[in-house]
Amino acid sequence: MNRALATQLEVSFQPLHNGQAKAYWALHGKRFKALRCGRRFGKTALAKTWIGQALVQGGECAWFAPQHRTWSEVYSEFADELAPIVDTGSKGAGVLRMKTGGRLDFWTLENGIAGRGRRYRRIVIDEAAFAKNGSNTTPGSAMDIWEKAIKPTLYDYEGEALVCSNSAGRDSDNFFYNICTEPRYGFAEFQATTMDNPVLPLERPGESHAAWRARRAQLIESLRTDNDPLVYQQEYLAEFVDWSGVAFFSRDRLLDNGQPASVPFHCDSVFAVIDTASKTGSEHDATAVTYFALDTTAKSPLTILDWDITQIEGALLETWLPNVFKRLEDLAKACQARAGTIGAFIEDKNSGTILLQQALRRGWAAHSIESKLTALGKDERAISVSGYVYQGKVKYSEQAFSKTAVYKQRSRNHLLDQVERFRIGSKNDQEDDLLDTFCYGIAVALGDQNGY
Repeated sequence: MNRALATQLEVSFQPLHNGQAKAYWALHGKRFKALRCGRRFGKTALAKTWIGQALVQGGECAWFAPQHRTWSEVYSEFADELAPIVDTGSKGAGVLRMKTGGRLDFWTLENGIAGRGRRYRRIVIDEAAFAKNGSNTTPGSAMDIWEKAIKPTLYDYEGEALVCSNSAGRDSDNFFYNICTEPRYGFAEFQATTMDNPVLPLERPGESHAAWRARRAQLIESLRTDNDPLVYQQEYLAEFVDWSGVAFFSRDRLLDNGQPASVPFHCDSVFAVIDTASKTGSEHDATAVTYFALDTTAKSPLTILDWDITQIEGALLETWLPNVFKRLEDLAKACQARAGTIGAFIEDKNSGTILLQQALRRGWAAHSIESKLTALGKDERAISVSGYVYQGKVKYSEQAFSKTAVYKQRSRNHLLDQVERFRIGSKNDQEDDLLDTFCYGIAVALGDQNGY
């Protein structure tokens, strides 16, 4: 069969909203296109429609993303939407073949030779700002892969590229920043904000249009007031923000009128977050834990109760882990937690996987942290929880704020040190295990089902 089949079978994509249509026509006719947009604008839906046009017409296309997890959901959506013309497909191999002769390959930008040996009419690079930084001389960087592997695949057909992403800081090493700001790369750019999506938030059943418009205006205003100004500029206005030298988590926001909060007299529950993945290159892994109390009735619902960081051999984890659950029980009693302790949340990789297995085998309440959250980079995780800190919903307790401990022969408050030292875009290799537990804990307690 060939492309004539497209006239016999019906394939439909989600209609473009006005903001997407404006972006589509602004970039139409440009060979290399960069779509820079705020969260929830609908860039992926627009890119799918653009690629889908070529597939219906029998074109060979490709979809590139920073990680496998980033494109796997898109694969499933394409398989459903293009079902009438899909001939064969393999998610494992990352390929969909169409009855029209079209083909869609999926590649991860973790693969330094992504696309080599292929020819494409259209390609999409999704979430481009979050691929590996570096110039075209940095092996495995997004710029290196674009110039040496992907761009040559467009030569046969004089193919087109659509590169989509939110911004990720003003960084001269970042691929997306460069193609948007440097004319020598030949990209036409279109910028859209979150507010340029006119169909969100979704209307509620029975809600009048006037009521929806009022609620939408209120929600848009809350995006501005409930987020750090730089986060608002980057995440929702899609501006390139200069994070250099900016202390991301302010101590003032984590204190109550300059003082740590009291331990809650009552709360809903207590829980711990454990991080065991160290990249410090030291002899033993760093293991960090932070304890939280959640009270959804309070103005500041999340209190950081305590923390610990240590270096222990793997064989000693069996003696360390019971102490975490014992500490949780003590804190649940001290805070009169109505639901008691809900357990420990652990990243399911490296030695964290072993801790999860040990805990479950003993009947302890241990939970793996949502994979969509753990897949984010450190900067993205921090940004995703920053609004809760900015709104004053997270507070240090006196114990957490005043505690010091000796770690790597240094005595200090390591939680405050790691949280307050954090900078977006920082490239240093300093310890950040407690910072990870801090971000994960906020996401688990205050975020949605995916931790946002």
